[in-house]
Amino acid sequence: MYSFRNDYAEGAHPAILKLMLDTNNEQAIGYGEDNYCRQARELIREEIKCAKADIYFVSGGTQANLLAIAAALRPHEAVIAADCGHICVHEAGAVEATGHKIIMVAASDGKLKPDIVLPLLKLHEGDHHMVKPRLVYISNSTEVGTVYDAQELAALHRFCHEHDLLLYVDGARLGVALTASGNHLTMAEMAAYTDCFSIGGTKNGALIGEALVVVDDTLKRDFIYQVKQRGALLAKGRLLGQQFLALFSEGLFYENARHANQEAQHLKDGLQKLGYNLLSDSPTNQQFVVMARPGAEFFMQKYQCELWQDGQDELVLRFVTSWATPSWAIDELLNDFAIYRQAKGK
Repeated sequence: MYSFRNDYAEGAHPAILKLMLDTNNEQAIGYGEDNYCRQARELIREEIKCAKADIYFVSGGTQANLLAIAAALRPHEAVIAADCGHICVHEAGAVEATGHKIIMVAASDGKLKPDIVLPLLKLHEGDHHMVKPRLVYISNSTEVGTVYDAQELAALHRFCHEHDLLLYVDGARLGVALTASGNHLTMAEMAAYTDCFSIGGTKNGALIGEALVVVDDTLKRDFIYQVKQRGALLAKGRLLGQQFLALFSEGLFYENARHANQEAQHLKDGLQKLGYNLLSDSPTNQQFVVMARPGAEFFMQKYQCELWQDGQDELVLRFVTSWATPSWAIDELLNDFAIYRQAKGK
């Protein structure tokens, strides 16, 4: 049973494993002060064209989000996020557990825009009986596979600064966002148009790890204490640094993401030719197929995939590709979709 359930089912790209194996017997200083972490930080600073950025390597996406948000907020301050945002539905209340409310707002395409955020600010304005919005959380790509272009991100960033808000971007799937067809947003623009953002390694071929990029000077102060206090400062920090050293040394970060996108678009094109409806027009590695219940149940028995929406008559299945997804797996999946369509007519 082939798995399309997520983009981290495989271990790690061979180049990363080779670097870890080749350096396994070397001794290195701990807690991210080793040469691998230093080199990886410099490569990322060069890529984002922001020499002043502070960069921390942490184990996973929830940890990155928690650190970025908790370090930014005072006790009475809150986060604004789309209701489908990862911090709202997939992180077991990690942000709320720090005492900060998440103000959720509906976003049909998964993206927040100034006109969506503004009414929330007006609702909370000047009322000290309510929490005070201070940070806007978005993800790129979003939970429904859509992406922000440079103009959208710049506009949101400008809006945030006009209203004394910080902008944080969850980049767990940043690779597929930046390499999506038609996208022109760059890594340098990510640094220019955000106050803090993460670069996902776990979902882009790394064995483990996210890079947390802190751009805003006010967030940098004592940030390392937050990292240590919340258990994110690993003694064997070299392991995290090596992931990103390999990913950013020769363009592997983008190569992995492009492959995931290409196979996902292979799937998308095939599904559309067969007449299947998709939940969103995703140019990234997540594809959401709308199916009648019998068909959805058939595919959930034959493949590992995510039941994304469970409606009365129609279900939505999520299929995710990765850096390691082979074309033959997509061909087999599309062949099954074709056979089922021909046999059942839906």
